[in-house]
Amino acid sequence: MYKHMKKTILTIMSLSLLATACGPKKTELTSGIKLDNLDVAANPHEDFYRYACGGWIDNHPLDAEHARFGTFDQLAEDNRDQMKTLIDSIVATDNKEGSIADKIATLYKVGMDSVKLQEQGSQPISALLQQVASIQSRDQLQEVLISLHQQGINPFFHIFSEADYDNASMQMAWLYQGGLGMGDRDYYMLSDENTLSIRKAYTELVQKELAMAGYDELSKLPADALTSMIMQVETRLAKAQIDKVINREPANHFHKYAMADAAMAMKGFDIRDYFVAMGLPNVDTFNLAQPTYFTEVAKVVASENMESVKAYMAWCVINDAAAYLSDDFVNANFEFYGRTLSGIQQLRPRWKRVTGTLNGAMGEALGQMYVAKYFPPEAKQRMVTLVDNLRTAFAERIKDASWMEQQTKDKALEKLSSIIVKIGYPDKWRDYSGLEIKGDSYYADVLRSNRFELDYILSKVDKPTDNQEWGMTPQTVNAYYNPTTNEICFPAGILQPPFFDMTADDAANYGAIGVVIGHEMTHGFDDQGRQYDKDGNLKDWWQPADAENFKNNAEVLIKHFDGIKVLDDPETYANGTYTQGENIADNGGLHISFLAMQKAIEQGQVNNAEMDGFTPAQRFFLAYANVWAGNISNEEIINLTKRDVHALGKWRVNGTLPHITEFIETWGIQPGEAMWLDPEKRVTLW
Repeated sequence: MYKHMKKTILTIMSLSLLATACGPKKTELTSGIKLDNLDVAANPHEDFYRYACGGWIDNHPLDAEHARFGTFDQLAEDNRDQMKTLIDSIVATDNKEGSIADKIATLYKVGMDSVKLQEQGSQPISALLQQVASIQSRDQLQEVLISLHQQGINPFFHIFSEADYDNASMQMAWLYQGGLGMGDRDYYMLSDENTLSIRKAYTELVQKELAMAGYDELSKLPADALTSMIMQVETRLAKAQIDKVINREPANHFHKYAMADAAMAMKGFDIRDYFVAMGLPNVDTFNLAQPTYFTEVAKVVASENMESVKAYMAWCVINDAAAYLSDDFVNANFEFYGRTLSGIQQLRPRWKRVTGTLNGAMGEALGQMYVAKYFPPEAKQRMVTLVDNLRTAFAERIKDASWMEQQTKDKALEKLSSIIVKIGYPDKWRDYSGLEIKGDSYYADVLRSNRFELDYILSKVDKPTDNQEWGMTPQTVNAYYNPTTNEICFPAGILQPPFFDMTADDAANYGAIGVVIGHEMTHGFDDQGRQYDKDGNLKDWWQPADAENFKNNAEVLIKHFDGIKVLDDPETYANGTYTQGENIADNGGLHISFLAMQKAIEQGQVNNAEMDGFTPAQRFFLAYANVWAGNISNEEIINLTKRDVHALGKWRVNGTLPHITEFIETWGIQPGEAMWLDPEKRVTLW
């Protein structure tokens, strides 16, 4: 539900569901390896992923509710069950009117009221659709567009507050491309059989829901004609959008514009009036992230057939609301976004969907309750210790890097030492007293939440960056690095079994939590993160020869992943350029954490004997691979390969480990075997 991109792909390099672990008293430690997760019939030299994860994969087949299900998804489900227990107790309590507990209970109950949802049908969006249908002029069109943006419905583009890349200590307004119902521009532009099938299913969804919502009657145009208009507008927008690979380069999505210059670039769209109406009358300079796209948006608003633009805006309303309306909308929405795009066979139960809405609307309030009940304080202290160990190991690897000059090393070490570490939960919590929840309709309350969130985000514009703010809620099963604040964050949600194991020997824990920590630290020095200095400014601190060495090494990793076939039919290959940041972080995380483990062995902190038949080094790599155990549908393989900056789980193991010499030596991989990579082809950056 969080539509304003509070912490976006621009600034957060997320681990995307990596896992964690750590251990207490030596006398009670287990190996940390669950033997049932293995497939000992598989050859680790040929397919290490299958060897390490085959048992888990066989024992956890995809159910109808998931397109991808792995160890991290299992933890997310467990967390959701814990959240349900909390929410149920709140709902069952006589809460003070207007309190945060009352707001949680009210929103949950209206979302769970299936009878009311069916009775209301499309009524919660009727006024919005009438507003769109009544547009008579270009001026009115912009007024309605602004009104939709104020409510978190985002035709054409997004607005939010983000750091000024030239001065990360300050926030500034950003306008960022968006507005595509299928999300990625490739779905509108490619003509292979699979894409054509997806596009056809999307047009069927659009036509069906336009009629269900009654917009065809409001506009006095047939739904099929309206659908053609919408596809024309969205395809025009898709062609104008900056490609995702190009867009991931920080300099390519940061373009400071003075208001007067932006007005010239967006002739036909009153950008000054837009900012005034959005509550930012004093903005003089902002980031127009993709200028050529916004020039095209202005042309569409100013000159595209009026009924086509109105139909597109009406569809944005319907598509935004569908998940919060009656079951006919929910089911139609699921058929495309769940079944067609991802291969999910069954809609999630209502309580899971409503819990997700609550997390979007009042995530930190729920998180405060979650950590009080489920997060042990000792886990936070153990994480602090491990972060310190990994930082020390990373510093040693920087000092020993033969491809860098001392001047660059000194800057890298300075940045490493400046990384802010956030563990478990924030030191200060969000105030939700200004959020209004009425319980009159589910979608009405979602829109109120959107407005509250947008006001919160835009209130930061032209103000100092708050380095204490979190980009994830405490209950999230994930971790991230943010380059503009130079911070790493590990929410409480991921710091528990099966990833944060207080009873496991640290060899396995370094393979899990250690790689997590190293991964996030490495994001500060991947192809994007390395372009920011220790203060979060987009500033070149590299010696030219070192920057060239980095790019040459990264190019080898890019080509390696480009050559990985992830699906036979239709033939689909990984995108090495798009995923290079995450692949670099995996590579660095493994190198850094393995060194930290070796030092821990020397200091007697890790059991150097075999446990369950595996040496410490073997347990390390098994634990790493187990993080990525999972099953995935073919549809989701295609979808994620198009849209996700992370390589697929299998290839974060079989694609990454051949580059790690310590892995090759630990498992005795030989030339000619599938997991072997010639030494000169292995990439070592950090």
